[in-house]
Amino acid sequence: MRQTLVNLEESKIREVANAGMGRSDVLAFWFGESDEVTPEFIRQAAIDSLQKGETFYSHNLGLPELREAVADYMSSLHGEISSDRLAITSGGVNALMLAVQALVDAGDEVVAVTPVWPNLTAQPAIMGAKLKRVSLVAQGGSWVLDVQALLAAITPATKLLIVNAPNNPTGWTLGREEQQLILDHCRETGTWILADEVYERLYYEPTANRCAPSFLDLAEPDDRLVVVHSFSKSFLMTGWRLGWLVMPPALTHHMGKLLEFNTSCASVFTQRAGIVALQRTDEVTPRVVAHLKLCRDTLVPLLQAVPGVQVEAARGGMYAFFRLHGFDDALALAKRLVAEAGIGLAPGNAFAPEAQGWLRWCFASKDPARLALGVERLRAWLDRQKA
Repeated sequence: MRQTLVNLEESKIREVANAGMGRSDVLAFWFGESDEVTPEFIRQAAIDSLQKGETFYSHNLGLPELREAVADYMSSLHGEISSDRLAITSGGVNALMLAVQALVDAGDEVVAVTPVWPNLTAQPAIMGAKLKRVSLVAQGGSWVLDVQALLAAITPATKLLIVNAPNNPTGWTLGREEQQLILDHCRETGTWILADEVYERLYYEPTANRCAPSFLDLAEPDDRLVVVHSFSKSFLMTGWRLGWLVMPPALTHHMGKLLEFNTSCASVFTQRAGIVALQRTDEVTPRVVAHLKLCRDTLVPLLQAVPGVQVEAARGGMYAFFRLHGFDDALALAKRLVAEAGIGLAPGNAFAPEAQGWLRWCFASKDPARLALGVERLRAWLDRQKA
């Protein structure tokens, strides 16, 4: 057994969830998914595919029809993106792992902007890379990037930069000028950029193209840029495990080889559902985004009214990331809240050591009243600590 595998930390999010799963009295906000089921017409597309007997392998890179649908969708957001730059994957996690496998050798230096979803720092470690963290800086209840500190960390020795924006867990989002500075610098150093942009449509600021700023808006097709997307968040398809990669055309064929040795391909009936989801995206995503904004605007003011809570409304994503003064061990606090208050939250130190003392609350709730009830439980629990 590889020592790297032995040394991998188990997910602290799962550790908290395992303490509360199966309990009907716990309000679960720990995982990054909506509690709303996938729209019926998307589910029906998969059913129809199965009834036609589409239970066989597809092309490693995905069904040509789906790749064309993704190309049309991405082009509508970011300008011309051709299907020869695309690979369909078995979820966003699979896409991220494939990208790291394609770009990183053992001993390579990888820079990651943190706090971030733990998979993004674990994947380079699995490959034997040397990880360098550049932390966002907490200012009040929000987090910001010291761009100059990031650029200073990226040198010609840096093989890969990993950036997740809009960010899980903080909601931090890159601005266009910051993206240009990073892209220009990485061109000079020869560094690849792996941009996790799965939350790009979950963005609450007004924009002309209905999404957060993307590196794809600035980059040339042959730039050393790989962008990861997923159907999970903005199409309510977390359990379907369907995503895609955008990459330079010269990398696509090689990514197909790598897919063969990982999953071979995504299931055809799942891909059929993806085609319909993209064709009818205007019936899904705008409503999802509007509802999530309502959820955010319900939860954050309620949290801000709780004494000792430090939080700001995120510009993107589906999380409130907050600090509770007087409680410095986030994992212990999250476990206590499950056991004693019936609230399931993710501990901040699951995402980076510098997020110790913070908690992540996924506000993607079909019924915003659940969010209000959760805050009531938190307030009551805090009151009991003072008694």
